[in-house]
Amino acid sequence: MALNENFATVWEAIADTLGDAPALSHGPLTRTWAELDDRAARFAGAMADAGVGAGSDDGGAKVGMALYNGPAYTEATFGAFKARAVPFNVNYRYRESELAYLLSNADCEVVVAHPELVDLIEAIRADVPSLRLLVAVGDEIDGSPAGKLPDGWVHYEELLAASDPASRIERSGDDLWFLYTGGTTGMPKGVMWPHSSLLGVFGPTWKGLKVALPDTPAEAARVAAELRERGTEQRLIPAAPMMHGTSSQLTMGALSTGGHVVTLTSRSFDPAELWATVEDRSATHLCIVGDAFCRPMVVELETAEATGRPYDLTSLKVITSSGAMWSGPQKEALLARVPAMLIDLLGSSEGNGFGASVARRGRSAGTARFQLGDDAAVFTEDGRRVEPGSGERGRLATGGHLPLGYYKDAAATDATYPTYEGRRWAVPGDFATVELDGTINLLGRGSVSINTAGEKVFPEEVEEATKSLAWVVDATVVGVPDET
Repeated sequence: MALNENFATVWEAIADTLGDAPALSHGPLTRTWAELDDRAARFAGAMADAGVGAGSDDGGAKVGMALYNGPAYTEATFGAFKARAVPFNVNYRYRESELAYLLSNADCEVVVAHPELVDLIEAIRADVPSLRLLVAVGDEIDGSPAGKLPDGWVHYEELLAASDPASRIERSGDDLWFLYTGGTTGMPKGVMWPHSSLLGVFGPTWKGLKVALPDTPAEAARVAAELRERGTEQRLIPAAPMMHGTSSQLTMGALSTGGHVVTLTSRSFDPAELWATVEDRSATHLCIVGDAFCRPMVVELETAEATGRPYDLTSLKVITSSGAMWSGPQKEALLARVPAMLIDLLGSSEGNGFGASVARRGRSAGTARFQLGDDAAVFTEDGRRVEPGSGERGRLATGGHLPLGYYKDAAATDATYPTYEGRRWAVPGDFATVELDGTINLLGRGSVSINTAGEKVFPEEVEEATKSLAWVVDATVVGVPDET
């Protein structure tokens, strides 16, 4: 696949083709592709009016998304892409000092925030002198404003209404999107993803929909129209927060095929709302993050069955999880009630395609056992490839479509993206063994490994053993200092 493009250019072509087809839904609200394109263009116009956009050596103005799931997240991301700016995720659970670090590290110029987060950002505003445009998103269903705002803030809907749509411009597949890590490998770092690399990562999305991989925006639009005509377009619910790489990347992948993205209205995960939305919107795809989502989803299905009101989930085809352990027992419990394929992706902020585990009814999948990706391998720390069946531990690596590295951190970039066998790899630090059949057993992240009596104990291994006990709902294992 050679779709060396900016997301905005691809999505504009799809919007021109699909027009009145639904692109985003949130509760009773639905926006068409034409409306999405117009609102994104107005946001890009507002950025230009404020004097922010492209033009710097590191990819243009940085736009922080301090948002819960909803249409504004996608609209502002699309608008930033139109302006050749760099949107990035802001963890809405961060407190003042954490937000100050993140926004400063990103050299953030624009923040788009839900009202619950405005006061937190205002409290550290003086600590982030790069900030130039502060936007508060009100109620996304009825469009009501966010209430009285501090000086210097503007209401999102008022901003869009007052701005002319930005003209379409030439862009590059080298333009960037930042994905900030959660800090498991030290302080959060911004992973710099070129658009063309992410579009390359999404190759399996088109393959899964049984269409040819496009190589131009016009071809992507033609494929999107074909999927709509067949009624086989993705109708995706990103159940996990869009600030997490799983939901944000799968959302971008779905939109790039002309899909329909449906977000949940609750500020925290509500499995009853999820299943009701699947039923109401005839969703075909879900994305979650491991057992923390799957367990309450199963409980809600059991409750619905017990009360004689089971959900109609016949539309659901695929549930994808990435970013956390998805245990075999939870997969089995879900498969007993949902007629969908379960895809457990092994990925990280620093790279994708490490491995995958697929489960269907009648074809179970265990815990932490994955088929290596086409561009993946396991290497020892001195760069030697681990032999299958040797029992030797090594670090997972993936090649192929990769980020440039970490923003403003050359040393960490060199450590995470080494060259083995004459090729650049992403090696975020997850350890695994390789079986004779080529599958891998994921052990855990080296940075949280517990050294005890000369042995490495991975917390994930202990957690999974603990959670196998019937009376344990969840478990987290951490190491503590000990003289012995």
